[in-house]
Amino acid sequence: MTRTAEKVNALVREDASMSDALEAVREAADENGGEIQWGDVNDELTSGQWGRLIEKGLLVDGDEGFEIADRNAYDEALDGDAEEIDVPDVDVDAEESQWSQWDKMAGVGSLLLMIGYWFDSVRNTVGGAIDTVLGPLDAALPFYAVILAVAMLTGLYSTLLQANLMNPEIIGKYQERMKAMQDKQKDVRERKQEAEERGASDAEIERLENELEEVREEQMEAMADNLGMFKEQFRPMVWIMLFTIPLFLWMYWNILTGEVPDAEMRMIMPIAGEVSLDERLLGPMWAWIVWYFLCSMGFTQLLRKSLNIDMTPT
Repeated sequence: MTRTAEKVNALVREDASMSDALEAVREAADENGGEIQWGDVNDELTSGQWGRLIEKGLLVDGDEGFEIADRNAYDEALDGDAEEIDVPDVDVDAEESQWSQWDKMAGVGSLLLMIGYWFDSVRNTVGGAIDTVLGPLDAALPFYAVILAVAMLTGLYSTLLQANLMNPEIIGKYQERMKAMQDKQKDVRERKQEAEERGASDAEIERLENELEEVREEQMEAMADNLGMFKEQFRPMVWIMLFTIPLFLWMYWNILTGEVPDAEMRMIMPIAGEVSLDERLLGPMWAWIVWYFLCSMGFTQLLRKSLNIDMTPT
C-alpha cells in the first residue's frame, strides 16, 4: 500500500465524513483540469477538512492552486481498490505436519544416543560398533581425510532428508502470516502515535488502543498454530541426529582412546595453519570438530547447488 493510500484510509477511519470531502476534492479536480482552490470546494468541505488534506500531504502546491499528490493511489484508496493489510489464513492439512510413529522413535533414539557424550560406556559401545564398519576406511586414510569422508556422507543424507521430510511451502505460509501480523501491528501503532501527536480525542485514541490490543491477542493465538512450523522444521533434524550422533561418537571415541596415530593427529587447516586435532581451536570446540563442520557445510552447499535443491521457504 502506498503512503498516499495509507493517508486516505487513515483519514476515513478517523472521521467517516472525510470520505465525502475526499470525493468532493476529486470531483473538483476533474472539473478544473487537475487543480483546485479553496473556493472550488468551500461549500462541501469545512476549513478544518481542507487543512487536514494539506497537512497530510494529499494536496500539494500546483501552478495556480493545489493538486492531488498521487492521483492513482488516491483513486484506488477512495474506490476501495487499495491493498489492505490482511492476515492470511494458513490452510495446512494438520496431518501433513504430524509426526509419524517412526519420527517420534527417531527423536527418542537421538536423545538416548546423546548421553554417549557424557557416559564412557555408551560412547565405547557405539564407537566399537561403528568401528566394525568404518574401521577399514580409518586404516586406509589419515584421520583428517576420514573426517572429510564422514562430513561428505552426513552432508549427503542431511540434504536428502531435508528435501524429502520438510515442506518449504508450509513454512513459507506460516512466515507470511507472521509478517502480515507484524505489519498490521506496526500500522495500528503508527496510527495511534499520529493521533496522539495531533491531539485526537480520547475516544479515538481509546479505539486505536483497543484495536492494537486485538492485534496482540491475534498474535498470541497464532503462537500455538506456529508450533506446526517448528515441528515441520525439526522433523528432518531428528533423523539427521539419529544418523550423525553415532558417527560423531565414533570419531570422539577414536580421539579419546588413542586409536589415531600421533602422525595423523596433526594437519594444516585453512587460516589456523598447523594444528593438532585434539586441541581447542574455537573456544571449547576441538580442531577435529571445526574441521568436520567446515567440510560438511562446504559439501552440503555444493550438493544443493548440483542437485538444484532449494530449501528456502516459498
